[in-house]
Amino acid sequence: MGPWMKPEVYPLLGAMTFVTGICIFQLTRSMLLNPDVKINKAHRKMGVLENQEEGEKYAEHGLRKFLRTRPPEIMPSINDFFSKDK
Repeated sequence: MGPWMKPEVYPLLGAMTFVTGICIFQLTRSMLLNPDVKINKAHRKMGVLENQEEGEKYAEHGLRKFLRTRPPEIMPSINDFFSKDK
């Protein structure tokens, strides 16, 4: 990076780059896919959009459908080990 940046700054720079990337991803996703965001001029003129199917498609995305079939545990084997009665 150059002589003006100390090596101690690299982890902070990496973390800030990662968080900024997540923010940009979420803002772009919301702007392009969220049915409540009205970029199109024709949609902005309408007071209420009749897009219930689009809203359900946005809310019920693939990751949510996949996680619904999984148990609500992050590490089931460790949870089982520590939850056994002694």
